[in-house]
Amino acid sequence: MTGLAVMENVRRYRAIASICRQTAALRPVLRCSLLTQAEERERRAVVELERHFKRHRQLNRPPS
Repeated sequence: MTGLAVMENVRRYRAIASICRQTAALRPVLRCSLLTQAEERERRAVVELERHFKRHRQLNRPPS
């Protein structure tokens, strides 16, 4: 996967996490579930970035 594709995935994960947090502020009944979903999306973003940079370190080249 290219660096641009990875960054697009990260952007999407973080955008969805942001929407979950905003919605949690407006819907107290769903707050816990939405904040859990936001945390999961943020975790996926970090995993995606870590995987990308680990791959490039293993190949001993700068990220694209």
